Amino acid sequence: MSVRLDVDEDTAVAVVTLDRPERLNALDLAAVEQLTGIWRALRFDDSVRAVVLTGAGTRAFCTGIDRDVVVEQPSSPYMLDDPLLRVGPKSCDLWKPVVAAVEGMACGGAFYLLGECEFVVAGADASFFDPHTSYGMVSAYETLLMAQRMPYGEVARMALMGVRERIGAERAHATGLVSELTPRGGAVAAAVSCAEVIAGCPAQAVQGTVRALWAAREGALARGFAQAPQLIALGNLPPGRQAELFRGRRSGHRTR
Repeated sequence: MSVRLDVDEDTAVAVVTLDRPERLNALDLAAVEQLTGIWRALRFDDSVRAVVLTGAGTRAFCTGIDRDVVVEQPSSPYMLDDPLLRVGPKSCDLWKPVVAAVEGMACGGAFYLLGECEFVVAGADASFFDPHTSYGMVSAYETLLMAQRMPYGEVARMALMGVRERIGAERAHATGLVSELTPRGGAVAAAVSCAEVIAGCPAQAVQGTVRALWAAREGALARGFAQAPQLIALGNLPPGRQAELFRGRRSGHRTR
């Protein structure tokens, strides 16, 4: 299994772990299917009242879609097949609170997940970046989700500068992307501690609050998401050219 689910029945907290550390927890189609299945199954599990989402190991939380995944696309610019559009808890109609615990890198498609968590706890070595423009791709869904969490200029700088710009844990905390910083390796324990507090509150009140918080965001997201397929179709380079840019990627980056 590429995704692991552990439930503590005493605390009513579940920990969902992306378990592909050898691939920096990148998501292949099997992992997407497993993660979607877990979110949907948790809707029916009343023994779970709060969830922590994390990645195995300390090198990465998630690096988005696995580069080896091939997703065939319709020829029309009005239609787009994106397997990550249904990978987050909200898109699976799960309204139990989800806290993200980030160690190491979180980049690209990881923002589909972070954008649908209630808040983010991060270890001191966490870093966040968006590689799309460096490889000839439009950052659409990721940017729309992050624009709901961070100041416009911070999102723009991260998205437009691609792999050369990384936001360190302290900067992510200062700009609101991260709500709590921990020492390296401490993110999961801190996130679980928060989840335990939340799980101790009446479930219906908590879930209603989660739904209310999301309602404040979903109108803007719906408008943006409606335009995303055309923007991606118009702005993305052909896959072969993207692959060339990826193979020729330069080392070195700046972390703020």
